[in-house]
Amino acid sequence: MTSDSSWPLALDWLFAQQRFGIHPGLDRVRALLARLDNPQAAFQTVLVGGTNGKGSVASSLAAMLGAAGIRAGLFTSPHLTRFTERFVVAGQELPEAQVAAALARVRPAAEAEGASFFEIVTALGALLFAQTGVQVAVMEVGLGGRLDATNALDPGLSVITTVGLDHTAILGDTPQAIAAEKAGILRAGRPAVTGVDENLLPLLRATGADLWALGAEAQASVTAHGWAGATVTLQSPAGEVNLRTPLLGAHGAHNAALAALAAQRLGLSPGAIVRGAAATHWPGRLEAVPWQGRRVLLDGAHNPDGARALVQAVRALGVDRLPLVFGAAEDKDLAGVAAALAPLASEVILTRARLSPRAADPAGLAALFPGVPCTVTASPAEALAALAARRADLALVCGSLYLLGEVRPLLLGEAAEGRERWQ
Repeated sequence: MTSDSSWPLALDWLFAQQRFGIHPGLDRVRALLARLDNPQAAFQTVLVGGTNGKGSVASSLAAMLGAAGIRAGLFTSPHLTRFTERFVVAGQELPEAQVAAALARVRPAAEAEGASFFEIVTALGALLFAQTGVQVAVMEVGLGGRLDATNALDPGLSVITTVGLDHTAILGDTPQAIAAEKAGILRAGRPAVTGVDENLLPLLRATGADLWALGAEAQASVTAHGWAGATVTLQSPAGEVNLRTPLLGAHGAHNAALAALAAQRLGLSPGAIVRGAAATHWPGRLEAVPWQGRRVLLDGAHNPDGARALVQAVRALGVDRLPLVFGAAEDKDLAGVAAALAPLASEVILTRARLSPRAADPAGLAALFPGVPCTVTASPAEALAALAARRADLALVCGSLYLLGEVRPLLLGEAAEGRERWQ
């Protein structure tokens, strides 16, 4: 990665904005974009919202666009190891120097508007995509949808993956309430696709969006190939496409199918969809990493629905029980996640993301795994040291994406960013 001396200072300022928290609303980010001459007008936007699967769908769709010869931007959050992971153009993470230069332009406008961390990052992504000649930007929604900063962009296509209980203090405590927030990214009369449960479809259709739903307008059949992913056959009003995805688990195949449906709505050819699906790589989501002669699965399941999908996927790989390294944010439904994971665990090594102030104290997590042997460690490095002493050929690290962001570079021997992480 290219870098210059301005980069650490730029990140110091930006990461300091995290302490001011999340402030839902679109007025500030719209004003910020206006001060930057509305860079989002230079490209077409696809918004990808939902509770789980957003990143996988967005990454798959961006790969399909690239396979079609379209210069695609991919905006995702949070990052795992490097802040620049959030900005990918034509399949390549943008260099630090380029991001730093764009951030230097965004900063005075952001300070004038009192913009929040995620509002700044969203505007930064729009500016970078405009500067780099992006034709279609696939933007992963941060939180909810209706009041998320990404919703200040005007999508030509909207995607809602799934709806489950997460961020209930902000979005509501029922699937219907959360679905109503997610539905805010839909636009009347414009194309949209979704993979939500059928009981939530009426709420989404009430927006007037031209909605195609998996299980209704479109059907997907899946043949699993274990560690090699799955074959998906998608049938929709746009025709049939047969693709192979490396994404693991039934939920990975579902995400690939939804991305393919979105690609069809953008007019992509079956060939581009097939090539893009096969080329998809999404780190930290059922990712198998070789380490010390064994395999470590990394997955960011941090809510009960995600944990249940993870367990189903691991069981489908022929694994009955395995050691878990687990840590999560204290504001999550930790009891629900642990209850889903416990039947899979031969033992649990509890830890916390060292750089996340939101991380739950690992000592308090042991009670959530009754009957399962637990070891408490103070850091990801200590957790991996404990895991190294075990003889298992396969282990799973799961929970917070911030935990994965600290574990993954340790496994791969890469440098870590080393900054406090809130968002």
